[in-house]
Amino acid sequence: MHDDRTIVENRIERELWQRLLPHLHDAALPITVEAWHAPGEPVTHDHAVAQEYAPFAVGQQWGRPWGTTWFRCTADVPADWVGPQLELVLDLGFQSGRGFSGAGFQAEGLVWLDGAPVQGVHPRRTSVPLPEARAGRLVFYVEGAANPVIGPGFQPTPMGAWDTAPDRPIYRLKRAELALRNDDVYHLLLDVEVLQGVMRALDLHDPRRAHLLRTLERAFNTVDVRDVAGTAAAAREVLAPALATPARSSAMHVVGVGHAHIDSAWLWPLRETVRKCARTFASATRLMDDQPDYHFVCSQAVQYHWMEEHYPALFERIRERVARGQFVPVGGMWVEADMNLPSGESIVRQLVHGQRYFESRFGIRCREVWIPDVFGYPASLPQIFAAGGCERFITQKLSWNKQNRFPHNTFWWEGLDGTRVLTHFPPVDTYNAEVVGEEMAYSQSNFQDHGWSGVALMPYGYGNGGGGPTREMVERAHRMGDLDGVPSLELGSSDRFFELLEAEIAGGAPAPVWRGELYFEMHRGTLTSQLGTKLGNRRCERLLREAELWWAVGGAVPADVVGELDELWRDVLLQQFHDILPGSSIAWVHADAEAAFTRVAARLEQLIAAAVERLGLPAGPTVLNAATRARTEVIDHGGQPVLVHAPACGHAPLVALTSDDTVTTTEHTMANGALCVHWDLDGTITSIIDVRRGRELLPAGRPITFELAPDQPVEYDAWDLESWTRGLGAPLAGDATVEWVRRDPLVAEVRVTRRFGTGSTLAATYRLAAESDRLDIGIDIDWHEHERLLSLMVPLDVRADTAACDIQFGVVQRPTHASSPWDAAKFEVCAHRFVDLAEPSFGVAVVNDGRFGHSLFDGGVRVSLVRGARYPDPEADQGRHQVTIGILPHGPGLHEVLAAAEAMNVPLRVVAGAGDTSDVAGSGLAGSGVPFVEIDHPGVQLSAVKRADDGSGDLVVRLYESCGDRSPVTVRLAQPVKAAQRANALEEPGEGLDVADGIVVLTLRPFELVTLRLTAR
Repeated sequence: MHDDRTIVENRIERELWQRLLPHLHDAALPITVEAWHAPGEPVTHDHAVAQEYAPFAVGQQWGRPWGTTWFRCTADVPADWVGPQLELVLDLGFQSGRGFSGAGFQAEGLVWLDGAPVQGVHPRRTSVPLPEARAGRLVFYVEGAANPVIGPGFQPTPMGAWDTAPDRPIYRLKRAELALRNDDVYHLLLDVEVLQGVMRALDLHDPRRAHLLRTLERAFNTVDVRDVAGTAAAAREVLAPALATPARSSAMHVVGVGHAHIDSAWLWPLRETVRKCARTFASATRLMDDQPDYHFVCSQAVQYHWMEEHYPALFERIRERVARGQFVPVGGMWVEADMNLPSGESIVRQLVHGQRYFESRFGIRCREVWIPDVFGYPASLPQIFAAGGCERFITQKLSWNKQNRFPHNTFWWEGLDGTRVLTHFPPVDTYNAEVVGEEMAYSQSNFQDHGWSGVALMPYGYGNGGGGPTREMVERAHRMGDLDGVPSLELGSSDRFFELLEAEIAGGAPAPVWRGELYFEMHRGTLTSQLGTKLGNRRCERLLREAELWWAVGGAVPADVVGELDELWRDVLLQQFHDILPGSSIAWVHADAEAAFTRVAARLEQLIAAAVERLGLPAGPTVLNAATRARTEVIDHGGQPVLVHAPACGHAPLVALTSDDTVTTTEHTMANGALCVHWDLDGTITSIIDVRRGRELLPAGRPITFELAPDQPVEYDAWDLESWTRGLGAPLAGDATVEWVRRDPLVAEVRVTRRFGTGSTLAATYRLAAESDRLDIGIDIDWHEHERLLSLMVPLDVRADTAACDIQFGVVQRPTHASSPWDAAKFEVCAHRFVDLAEPSFGVAVVNDGRFGHSLFDGGVRVSLVRGARYPDPEADQGRHQVTIGILPHGPGLHEVLAAAEAMNVPLRVVAGAGDTSDVAGSGLAGSGVPFVEIDHPGVQLSAVKRADDGSGDLVVRLYESCGDRSPVTVRLAQPVKAAQRANALEEPGEGLDVADGIVVLTLRPFELVTLRLTAR
């Protein structure tokens, strides 16, 4: 037998959708539709309206995947329809039901009226209010985007640009008409929806729940289904007392923040995101006209830039609403970048370019970082955020953790150097809330900090092209502003939320502190997916650093070069978006990203060559070094090996080869004065001996192996890596070809080639150079596997409970065991240039020039090399990839490791000088042998050397303490320093520093990041 309450609830649900909703409009009139199908990529409005249009009927198909159809719509508006109830109703063929995504993941449209974008249309926003329309002929255009549902229903091969997709329409126009909205029915629907949601959210034994159920039942008894329009007002009167019951005194307070999380690329290309932004921002600004208390926050400066460039009229509407405080720029970053994979300098530049854009266009500088969808947060971020002017932080993603629940929603996050940022994880656990009773109640029950705080933030609105908040969401928010059964709700911005929170703290509320990284217990596969994208990013980061350095060396930088370097930085920053660089987008996106990296790298090489040319270097070969400090290295020049010294940054003495430093080889061994390496008949390395310290690096019976494992995540293919994956793997088997590539006193190289799987090939070249403590493994992979993970296992005879992992501007200690649930969750961790396992007097580092995913649980370091995820790119990672892994034994501390990691990632640059040094006297490079910038502490590294962006000629030097040790350091230039100041990341001067004899002396706290402005004499 059904419980009576269940029967009533089922009745309410059915009558709401089947008997009330169809009466939302009193009358409707058909619209005359014509269509023009764009033959290729999207076109402008002006181009589209000039085309020939053909008659088009409701029910007719349109839109090949990724195609665009422009609809010209003509309607005759009756005089008695003019007013706020007049609406355009459009259904472009929106798909719903099992297997289909909602708003933002299928067809979308943008309505244009009088040459301006008016509003987007989406599955959850099919009505376009026309309060400004006049009686008579009305002509408007709809730009229809046939974006496919990427998933089981649409898997083109390759999943690339529009011209590779099937040439057949995938949508059917369902509805196009003018309609007259009945406001009594409209508001009754909202009243019922709110009270129904509150009722469902309440405990079964809460008296308020039973009261709401019976109140709703009486309201539906009042409605005459034969005259819904005529009886809706009476039903609303029945519900009015229930909606007027105020919130309980113990209820928390929620600030509802309108939002539309728009991935700058993901299941669609960048070009489509531009249009998604236009649809969403047009809708947001239009809603503001009707709802003065509605606020919309939007991050990602690049998206505003797109509007400024492609939709200037819409951009002006945005600017007007920013000025009146309704459209609120947040986040302070160029894009919502991934936080694990970009370099520290890249994250700094995200803030620099974002903050400067917002300030230049709107007079606003953001105080918070807003990155709700990012896949983990390194421990160095708080001080980076603070350096960029942000002392607040909002994110969401850790609510997805699989193993451990993060213990706070609001807290101080303390980073490596002790900097704190006030952090909030909205307890609604989504950045796409819909403002319904269930979400509001969940925000309260899920909030973990009731003991000291009573406020929370709720980002609401459909994302990813879904159009953001709807008028229905705002109306529901008004009804739940002060309503029994849910928290009190006000509409506002993130600033309003933080004002309330900071007032609590100022009043003595004891906000908790979380120290260290915010590790995300999902999406670990993003550290490895789409290797080509990751390698392109790292290369461009290096070249940008070099270009700025070499132009700074030459003196004042021409304005056109400054502008172009800024533009190239922004090109790279865009590709660091958190679904591009992590490798979790469709093939089209990654093809665009890799093409962008190739273009940027080529142009940077040209700019570097031009910068070097103006230095007037001495005749003959000169070696330039953009690494943190100078080093000596064996290189080839003109076919001859030579030993070189490069004094661009830092200082090191010249070193000459001795007989003990040369490399000696036998059939299965190569050795120099530092290492002795042995391999067996099939080319597997079985022994590495640190000759100077008398230590064997590899445990007995455990060689270095390449291992292949099935890689089939439970949920998210390109995103996830499961804890059991590597346990199912095995070393590559089969015949190997072993051959000497080079055997001379300076360098020995042996190559081992293996074929495996379904036609894949791996060539590993083991390289040992004279004067080197490091064995390099050059890995060349021709990859043709799907749903497999290839990794390099380096077992190490080192006893350590934690491993030092290189992150942005420092290192973080990660567990080498799974002793607790929090430890066990870290079965795959991120490291940039190295992972180091160390005992007090001895350690071994595994360094790399382009890998990020590492596992530390198997008695060594396992490096994830390449995957083959099927979704969202079915051909991900197919093809050839190259990466270098180095194995470096060392003494106490990390100084040797840091130098080796820089040497691998910032290679020496050999250039031919013309011999004219007249224009660069004192540069420190024109044959003087004096470094341009010199720092005297091996634990302090340089992140950037550049001329100040304000054109003053000052030199900006960004450096950081990289080992966790308080470090006194002197900074010298080739010319004496006249004045020195600390600055923030935006290069704004602050505290003055003492200068003695032209030298700057300062002490860095452990892991401190410092930006200096130096004026030379």
